[in-house]
Amino acid sequence: MGAGHAHKLFRHGHTPVHALPPHCKLAAAFCFVVVVVSTPRGAVWAFGLYAVLLAAVAAAARIPAGFLLKRMLIEVPFVAFAVLMPFVAQGERVEVLGMSLSVSGLWGAWNVLAKGTLGVAASVLLASTTELRALLLGLQQLRLPPLLVQIASFMIRYGDVISDELRRMTIARRSRGFEARGVRHWGVLAKTAGALFIRSYERGERVYLAMVSRGYAGSMPVIDEVTATRAQWAYAAVLPVTALAVCLMGWTL
Repeated sequence: MGAGHAHKLFRHGHTPVHALPPHCKLAAAFCFVVVVVSTPRGAVWAFGLYAVLLAAVAAAARIPAGFLLKRMLIEVPFVAFAVLMPFVAQGERVEVLGMSLSVSGLWGAWNVLAKGTLGVAASVLLASTTELRALLLGLQQLRLPPLLVQIASFMIRYGDVISDELRRMTIARRSRGFEARGVRHWGVLAKTAGALFIRSYERGERVYLAMVSRGYAGSMPVIDEVTATRAQWAYAAVLPVTALAVCLMGWTL
């Protein structure tokens, strides 16, 4: 899969969470999110317990709260959507601070905020404790379709290459005195985007031909074999199994 592709979400550490095999963490995070989504929205206390579970994982992984919260800002568009729901939803209305809000909209907003926030937090924790290359190996170990794994691998590998190409083109424009200040400069920016697309396409063709000349036949060789012991699977299962117990109580109580 290549090496050396560290990402901004990853925080290097030597904790038991970091040491878990990637496919164990992927399975645990996926199962946790499924359990959270399956929880009835009326069980407000259950979502509080889920947050406590994630906080315990973050503490075990030594992930600072500020680091986690800063990277959860990606959720802001969904928060904005949730805030609008009580105003636009139909049905029974209730007065809150002088505003007429929909009861179903309030529950819907809570549902989106609670489950979305927990899902984003779990994803950020996964990315913070697992390198990109390890995530790809984990997906491969979980028998994800090989073609999807290869596409993800190439996206990671050449995303930085294309970004660096765009940076060089931007520097070249500025060195010639160009600075985008209005609509009249959109033509130059469009030509830059077109040139970047053509260069990326040509680079992709060259890379593919080089791979074929080296024996590529539709699948990448597995260089590192990632395995997990029963103890590691059991350790990773603590989070989703505990969450499942909370979910069952949420449906029965």
